[in-house]
Amino acid sequence: MDHTRTPLFSALLAHAERNPIQFHIPGHKKGVGMDPEFRAFIGDNALSIDLINIAPLDDLHQPMGVIEEAQKLAAHAFGADHTFFSVQGTSGAIMTMIMTVCSEGDKIIVPRNVHKSVLAAIIFVGAKPVFIQPARDKNLGIDHGIPTRSVRRALEKHPDAKAVLVINPTYYGVCTNLKEIVDLVHSYNMPVLVDEAHGVLIHFHENLPMSAMEAGADMAATSVHKLGGSMTQSSVLNVKGNRVNPKRIQTIISMLTTTSTSYILLGSLDTSRRHLALNGREMAERTIQLAHYARKQINKIPNLYCFGEEILGDEATFAYDPTKICVHVRKLGVTGFEVENWLRDHYNIEVEMSDMYNILCLFTPGDTPENVDILLTALRELSHINDDVVEVKEVVIKVPAIPQLTLTPRDAFYGETEVLPFKDSADRIIAEFIYVYPPGIPILLPGEVITQELIDYIVEHVEVGLPVKGPEDRSVQQVKVIVETQAIF
Repeated sequence: MDHTRTPLFSALLAHAERNPIQFHIPGHKKGVGMDPEFRAFIGDNALSIDLINIAPLDDLHQPMGVIEEAQKLAAHAFGADHTFFSVQGTSGAIMTMIMTVCSEGDKIIVPRNVHKSVLAAIIFVGAKPVFIQPARDKNLGIDHGIPTRSVRRALEKHPDAKAVLVINPTYYGVCTNLKEIVDLVHSYNMPVLVDEAHGVLIHFHENLPMSAMEAGADMAATSVHKLGGSMTQSSVLNVKGNRVNPKRIQTIISMLTTTSTSYILLGSLDTSRRHLALNGREMAERTIQLAHYARKQINKIPNLYCFGEEILGDEATFAYDPTKICVHVRKLGVTGFEVENWLRDHYNIEVEMSDMYNILCLFTPGDTPENVDILLTALRELSHINDDVVEVKEVVIKVPAIPQLTLTPRDAFYGETEVLPFKDSADRIIAEFIYVYPPGIPILLPGEVITQELIDYIVEHVEVGLPVKGPEDRSVQQVKVIVETQAIF
C-alpha cells in the first residue's frame, strides 16, 4: 500500500480546482450564499470542498471509487481487514457494532461503565445487557478495565450471548488484558467488540498498549478525531476476521449515517490516515515523552498525584496509555470540577474533563512543550490553594454499587411512565438516563432500580456543579419512572 496517496482528498482538491457550476446542495454554493462573517472566518478553501456525494467523489453509503480506496488504505494502516469511515463519530461506529451482531432479545456482555451510545444501541435493537463490574480504584475514584475472570464467569453463565464488548483503553488510559479476553471469548466462537475511542495512537507505537486489531478483536470503533488529527466527529470502524459480515456492517452503518455526508470530515480522515501511517510512530513518541515529562513534574507538586505504571499488576490494569494525564486533586480539599474552573479562570486552560476527585488532560501530537509548561505552572500555583487550611480531611471516595436491572432498557425507555421528585424515587424503576458527561457513562440507565445510595451520590454531584445530564428535567429535581401496577386487595 502506498500511504503517500490520499485518493479521496486528492479527488476533492481536483474537483475544487475544476470549479464546476453547482446546481446541488449545499445551498451556500462554495460560500457565496452564506453569512459573510462566517465565510471569512472559515475560508473559501474549506467551503470549496463542502460537497455531497456527486459521482466523481464516490458515496459513503455504497463506496466503489475514491472512498473505497481510502478505506482500504485505512484498513492497511490500522491492521484491519476492512475499515469503514464514520461521520457520525465513534458513537455511530459503536452503535453499528452492536446492531450488527444483536437482534431483539439477544444478550450482549458489556462493562457497566460503557458509553451511553452502547446503551442507545441496546435500546434500539431491544437487546439484553449482561453487565460486568469493572475493577474500581477506590483511591482514585475511577473505574479501570474488566478482569478476565469476570468475563469468564459471564460467559459460563451466558454462553448464548451474541458478543462481548470491551473498553480499551478506558477514558483514563488504563487497559485490561485484551488479548487474553479475545482468546477466551473466541473459544466460545463469539465476537469481541472494542470501544477504542481513546486508542488511535496505540496502533502506531510499540510502547503503547496493544490495539484491538493486534489482539484479534472482531470490530473496534476508533476515534481518529480525538487523538489522531482528523476533524471532530470523524472516526473509523475497524473489522477483522470472519465472525462478522462486512456487508451487514455496511448496511447497518448506512442506516445510521446521514445521506448528506460531510466531505470535509471524510477528507480529514483520509489525510489523517496518511499522516499516521507515515509519521505515526514519531508523532506518538513525541507525545509519550512529553507526557512522561509532565507526569514526573506533576508528581513533584505537593498534594497532587498523577498515576503511572505503578498501578499496573492485575488483569484489569494490565497496561496503560501514558498520554492520558489524570491528576488526582483530592488532597487539595477541592473537587476536580472546581480545579477545572480554576484553571479556566486563572490560566485560560481547558481540560478534557473533571470528576469529583480528578482532572483529565489528554496529550496528543498537537501539544507543545510550551503549553505543557504553562499547565505545570498553573498546577504548581494551584497546589497552594489551601495552604491556609491546617489539615485537609481525607475524602471518603464513594463508589455506588451497580443497581439491579429489572426491565430491559428498551422496555423501560418505551414503557408507561410518571414523573416523581428525584429525592423521593428510591426503589422505583427509572425510565431515562442519568450520566455525567464527559465521559458519558451512565450512573443510572432505563430499567434499573433507583437506590437511596445512588440518589445521594447523584445529588452530591449536582450540588458541587458536576455536569450531570440525561433526564428530561435538566436540574435533576424530577425523574421519569415506570408506573407501578397497583395491588388488588
